[in-house]
Amino acid sequence: MDPGGQLDMQQLLAAAQQMQEQLMNAQQELADAEVEGSAGGGLVKAIVNGQGELVDLVISAEAIDPASLEESAQTIADLVLAAVRDANRAAGDLQQQTMGPFAAGFGGGPDDEADFPAFPGLPGFPGLPGLAGPDTGPDGS
Repeated sequence: MDPGGQLDMQQLLAAAQQMQEQLMNAQQELADAEVEGSAGGGLVKAIVNGQGELVDLVISAEAIDPASLEESAQTIADLVLAAVRDANRAAGDLQQQTMGPFAAGFGGGPDDEADFPAFPGLPGFPGLPGLAGPDTGPDGS
């Protein structure tokens, strides 16, 4: 802010650009990262990227019982679900670590306003001098 209490728009724009670059870098890091989930003591392994997209699935031959193909198919299906869920949990942990304040700020659901970061004084966000929202008077209240 300048001495008159007004917002320095150059600083605001520079900060916004820096945040955008950090967000883009974190998103790229997640797209490039891979995490593994497994089930059945490693009989099934699921690999997902940091964004939660399934990129590989490995099913061990030991998971198949030739004497009981139908039962094996159901067991494999259950193991695949468990391995993918395990991998997605790991990807969620990685997202939290990588995205840092972005994950905390935007991780809630659409109705979870408590998790949305505060932007004081921007239109509709009280507290920042110099930018009154449409519902506010000249003094920002």
